[in-house]
Amino acid sequence: MTMSYEEILEASVPRYLKNDILALEEGIKNNSLSLDCLYNEVEGSIDSAYYGREISKELAVHLRRKYLNCEY
Repeated sequence: MTMSYEEILEASVPRYLKNDILALEEGIKNNSLSLDCLYNEVEGSIDSAYYGREISKELAVHLRRKYLNCEY
């Protein structure tokens, strides 16, 4: 099985960001009342990882598009 380019990029996501993404996906699945908070956590974690140089700009843009529906 070969991994897509996006899967390879996402493999380098820090644990705290992965946890926030999983919480967001779970919240969406369960129609959580705190989705706005979960989106904000993911957005903040993406920013933290990017500005802390843990992820590239390319990965930050990809994650924002995929999980936050943001265009940059």
